Amino acid sequence: LNIFNHILNLKTKIDILGIAHITGGGITENLPRILPSHTYAKIYKNSWTWPEIFNWLQNQGNISEQEMFKTFNCGVGMLLCVPSHQTDNALKYLKDLGENAWQIGEIQKQEEEMPLVIYS
Repeated sequence: LNIFNHILNLKTKIDILGIAHITGGGITENLPRILPSHTYAKIYKNSWTWPEIFNWLQNQGNISEQEMFKTFNCGVGMLLCVPSHQTDNALKYLKDLGENAWQIGEIQKQEEEMPLVIYS
């Protein structure tokens, strides 16, 4: 439960624009729920290291990478959307509290109304 206290403290210092708890449905299904229309999340797949259990699951289950991102959190349990100019401060604050935190992507505009996640 420390992460929730850390997020509440972070909110006093950083503008948190959205929070997504990555559960069943993975990043692919959970992140679009908090995005505004006409936006997409560009996720950089190599911006964090998957915990070994997810590599094992993928290999043992012969699961595609796309399905892994759609089904599991792949080591990213919570996503916070913050203004780009506050990203470094948010990461530093969370790391100082002992949290594993990474910038894994960015939000961009798109023509389509429905938000989505694109992996690169």
